[in-house]
Amino acid sequence: MGVMCTWESEKTEMEAFCRKLVVAAGKDDEGGRNHHLVSYYEDGDEKGTWLCVTSGVSYVGLALVNHLLQLGYSLRITVENPEEMEKVKEIEKTAEGKLEAIMAKLTDIDGLEKAFQGCGGVFHTSAFTDPAGLSGYTNVMEACARTASIKRCVFTSSLAACVWQDTAQSDHTPVINHGSWSSESFCIEKKLWYALGKMRAEKAAWRIAIERGFTTICPALITRPQFCHRNPTATIAYLKGGQEMYSLGLLVTVDVTKLAEAHASVLKAMNSNASGRYICFDKVIDS
Repeated sequence: MGVMCTWESEKTEMEAFCRKLVVAAGKDDEGGRNHHLVSYYEDGDEKGTWLCVTSGVSYVGLALVNHLLQLGYSLRITVENPEEMEKVKEIEKTAEGKLEAIMAKLTDIDGLEKAFQGCGGVFHTSAFTDPAGLSGYTNVMEACARTASIKRCVFTSSLAACVWQDTAQSDHTPVINHGSWSSESFCIEKKLWYALGKMRAEKAAWRIAIERGFTTICPALITRPQFCHRNPTATIAYLKGGQEMYSLGLLVTVDVTKLAEAHASVLKAMNSNASGRYICFDKVIDS
């Protein structure tokens, strides 16, 4: 079970986020104008094209939206319900036309396709999970395939989709890289349902993504200052088997702001035909 933040802490977080957006828009607190932030698109790309971030008010989504706005992107974010839409209204006021929200459930391919229209790229932060662990990924990928303007897709997977392998018969410490996949049978045997869902979902997305601009980022355990005040269910699920990960030297973390930076860097690298899987971490827990 996840740990829910109080309304006061969530309100404080959203207010702080809005203040950051004011800075990103080029204003100081007195209403003065600072330098204008330019787009991060490379020459030859569609400058000014919008990007879409799914689950834009999620744990990862908020950090990514904040970072992309500071880089000068124009963003459309998807939200799941009216409550999330209300949160976004305050953010929209400070983004000076560079942010808009649309309600689109990750179970609704047609709704996602509508949200993606006119966008040049999609970040799927995969806040939504279903019992099979597949629908969110495959629906987003299918909607991307239907949308002519979409040229790049960056999906957030998990290191849990890579690390769980049966090493009982091996004397060697496992080496994890971008080609590593968690073993389906091992995950089922150990009841590692989060890892199993992430692995199946990412593989399903890759099957649909053939011949399209597509990358996945596989982050370690996501952390941030005061993250205990907003600890999503996925974090608890990730830590199932944490003792074994620690013993194998595979218990690693990544700050959510660094993860947001990694997403933007991967998108930029895709201008030079980068693709594939990227493992993202910034700290190994070894003591």
